[in-house]
Amino acid sequence: MTMVQMERAVKERSLLGLKELGMQEIESILDRAAYWEQQPIKVNDVLRHKFVANMFFENSTRTRCSFEVAEKRLGAEVINFTAAASSVEKGESIYDTVRTLESMGMDAGVIRLKPVGLLEQIAERVKMPLVNAGDGINEHPTQALLDMYTMRKQFGQLNGLNVAIVGDVEHSRVARSNLWALRKFGARVSFCAPGNMRTHDVDVPYVTMNEALQADVVMMLRVQLERHESNMLSSAEQYRAAYGLTLERVARMKSHAIIMHPAPVNRNVEIDDSVVECEQARIFDQMANGVPVRMAVMERAMA
Repeated sequence: MTMVQMERAVKERSLLGLKELGMQEIESILDRAAYWEQQPIKVNDVLRHKFVANMFFENSTRTRCSFEVAEKRLGAEVINFTAAASSVEKGESIYDTVRTLESMGMDAGVIRLKPVGLLEQIAERVKMPLVNAGDGINEHPTQALLDMYTMRKQFGQLNGLNVAIVGDVEHSRVARSNLWALRKFGARVSFCAPGNMRTHDVDVPYVTMNEALQADVVMMLRVQLERHESNMLSSAEQYRAAYGLTLERVARMKSHAIIMHPAPVNRNVEIDDSVVECEQARIFDQMANGVPVRMAVMERAMA
């Protein structure tokens, strides 16, 4: 295999985003996730003798744990790296950290970081596949994949689904990845957000909260309180009154519709405590589906 062929193979096994990923490739990941979900044996040896580094330069609990469970279920050796206890705090660059772990023999890296565009630059300079676990407000491909997997399990197909994404879309990498991927499958995606939480970098229709409630999938986004440093959010109570998913609003949804949320949930802000586990909610199903989806992604990267 030539150097060019090797570089192409690495890029094809990486997962940096869904915007440029083809529909067939996405569907193959979802199909493989369905395979892994059906396996009765919890731990397999598909990735035995493979080493993966989970590199989180931004805080995470659910995504990091989900990746780790997926990797260990495939038999991989897992190295967990967090920036808070690393040389990054001493000034070491993110690129140098990735290269250092690669030089130690890692076969793949899962990476979450804040700067938009940096992941692509790093991927061009390393020789191991990289999986995007969230880069700034750009993309979160495995979250969108598990969201799509959840919808496909519920409705059988994605074509023709009406999906309303409600909340802080300006800061949401989840909204962007879902928008780009779902459109490839013929789903109709709309956003619903206060004026100061809208994004203008994507072409998508905005609907009212009442219109959003008529969708097949109502996806609530976490209000990212840590990103609102300029009084964009007047109060949690006012947000809940205008955009929160209350029991009264759930009663106006279609009977077949489902409620989703990428988590973590700000209970009684974007979604009421009584709604999180109501009959139409699929929030914990999403979390469960994240494991087989990430198993498929990591198998694709390293097998």
